Amino acid sequence: MSFNYFRLLGSRQLPQESWGRPATKPWMLAINTALSLILGVGLLYIARSYLPSSQDSKEEAATADKDHPVLKNHSSVQSYKTKHAEYPSIRTFYHPHAHAKKLQAIADLPLLVFIHGLGGSLPQFAPLLGSLVNIAPCFGIDLPGHGMSAFSPMDYEAYTIAAFCELWERAIQDICELHRHKKVVFICHSMGCSIAAILATSPSFPIRIEGFVGICPRATPPSPSETASARRFLSLPDTVLDMLRALDRRGGVNSKSVERMAGKAAGIDLRRLQLAFNKSFKTPVWKRSALGCLPRYDPSGRAIGGLPGRDTWAKIRTPLFLIAGEADAVTKPAEVTKIVSFLKKLAVGEEINGDPGSKPLPPVATAPAQAVGDTSAVGKTEPRADERQFGTLPSTSEMSSQNSAIVKTAVLPSPAAHALMYDHSTYRTVAGLIEDFLARYVSPELSLGWQLQQLTTSGKWDVKNLEKWKRVMPVSGPIGHPPESGIFRAMKTLREQDEIHTPSVFVKNWSDKIFAVIDISHDSPVYDTKSLERGGIQYHKFPTVSKVPPTVVEVADFIALVDRLRLEDPHTVQGKTIGVHCHYGYNRTGFFICCYLIEKLGYRPQDAVEEFAAEKPPGIKHEHFIDTLFMRYHVGLKKAPTFKDSRQGSISGVESVQSSIDS
Repeated sequence: MSFNYFRLLGSRQLPQESWGRPATKPWMLAINTALSLILGVGLLYIARSYLPSSQDSKEEAATADKDHPVLKNHSSVQSYKTKHAEYPSIRTFYHPHAHAKKLQAIADLPLLVFIHGLGGSLPQFAPLLGSLVNIAPCFGIDLPGHGMSAFSPMDYEAYTIAAFCELWERAIQDICELHRHKKVVFICHSMGCSIAAILATSPSFPIRIEGFVGICPRATPPSPSETASARRFLSLPDTVLDMLRALDRRGGVNSKSVERMAGKAAGIDLRRLQLAFNKSFKTPVWKRSALGCLPRYDPSGRAIGGLPGRDTWAKIRTPLFLIAGEADAVTKPAEVTKIVSFLKKLAVGEEINGDPGSKPLPPVATAPAQAVGDTSAVGKTEPRADERQFGTLPSTSEMSSQNSAIVKTAVLPSPAAHALMYDHSTYRTVAGLIEDFLARYVSPELSLGWQLQQLTTSGKWDVKNLEKWKRVMPVSGPIGHPPESGIFRAMKTLREQDEIHTPSVFVKNWSDKIFAVIDISHDSPVYDTKSLERGGIQYHKFPTVSKVPPTVVEVADFIALVDRLRLEDPHTVQGKTIGVHCHYGYNRTGFFICCYLIEKLGYRPQDAVEEFAAEKPPGIKHEHFIDTLFMRYHVGLKKAPTFKDSRQGSISGVESVQSSIDS
């Protein structure tokens, strides 16, 4: 058997991700039986060394049983019948847009379709769903035998790539007919990218495809020799495969099985989650699905069935965004380079021959991986969790394909691995990248900022909003180094008619602590700015649009303004802070302040977000502001962050946005 396939036994997904029927010759069955007995005796002898403690078992069970509230509250069990099989119990998730009725007159939002990989399940998308359910309706299923879907039927033909594609086509068509969706966007992981590529290039697919996000995709099927080795290995009895997979999981959270997917630098929470995923994926399902992904080769060496390759990827005609992790050992970043080579425009006389992954392609536009404030090279060797570089941007590129569709790529630097979309240190960055791609290349209506602007129909000072404004903390504690005095104080806007938070009272209470106010609201101030200046507090207008994360240029200008203020007269400003306000002082204010802390004071994004929230509770409210912050300042975290947001609690992302529509 091939050593490479034995090494991958414990993973939830194999690099080749697909493979046909097991051999059934009598002599092979006899050999397999003998091998099963020999391995069985050996494994029973060493099993005691690898049995988990009861405490470990309880933790793994608790992790495996945990379902994200968004998934739990919007899932049902459906049956689907296709020409390949009838699937009686498929976990089906559908989450409508929270404000569909209000937006339907002005926006025709596509359905976001989430397609998991081999051994994957919908909970892998849960961190991304925390943001994306707020911008569009979302839909997904667990493939049979995966996640919460039943392992039924058991026939091998029901687990081929062709069967999975037909199941997905049936499920998408049903949900679109039921809820009158006319277009979709695919958001896929690993083998799910292969399924989406087939659907996106199928002339019979009945729904218009507006965009395609592929996370950790594979470009080509396994070679004939790899396929033959895989078939031989997967012809072993299930009991033997079970034992080998258990052996590969020795060491539990520190096993090769876990590190292969999560990466060597993964934190303990991610390791436990990955171990629970690995154990929950049963060998009979893994075997059928893996075999079902393997192609068959004709005498000329052409692959038939199984995972798609160049011929399929080259036909993609929709905006395509490919995301990879530099430390991914399952589907390496070179796979993205191959797919791009299939799609790139050819120069006159140029041909795509040989190994497309042999050399990198020059992108049209590139943001090279670099650390904020540091020009040294990144990712020479895979760092451990306590050696990660902070402030490291993902390398990105964009180009036009031969089909005139935009192709965008992003490679998150090491230690980002195959689990990057549910890794606490990377999922915020991935969510921000996806949101930016959807708004820029699919439809501006998929920008949460645009939607919130359309939904904000009430005036700033109607009775409801005025009462809300009065409940907001007027001035925060000091933010930034040094902690005793800080650099910033986050404020809500002043009002001339207010008895407390009005310029005359503000000057008396704060002129010894605040030397300047930066007003970032777009509207004209509703207070006498000259009153501040007469009281010795500078006033600076820096207008920005509400509901939308500030642009890179706006952030640069804000930082330059703050630096200029701090350098003008150090003696005057010593021990004093700069007040920053929009309307309530949460989202834009928090975003600007966090950007300054990160770029100028060396904060990690998570530290900046947490410090702002501690001094101006509850901190930045809009998910898309936080996702954008992490996208621009991607980092590897030393430990899993403890986000105080809807994804870690019982409140859904939709409820979070609902509560802050007019904030």
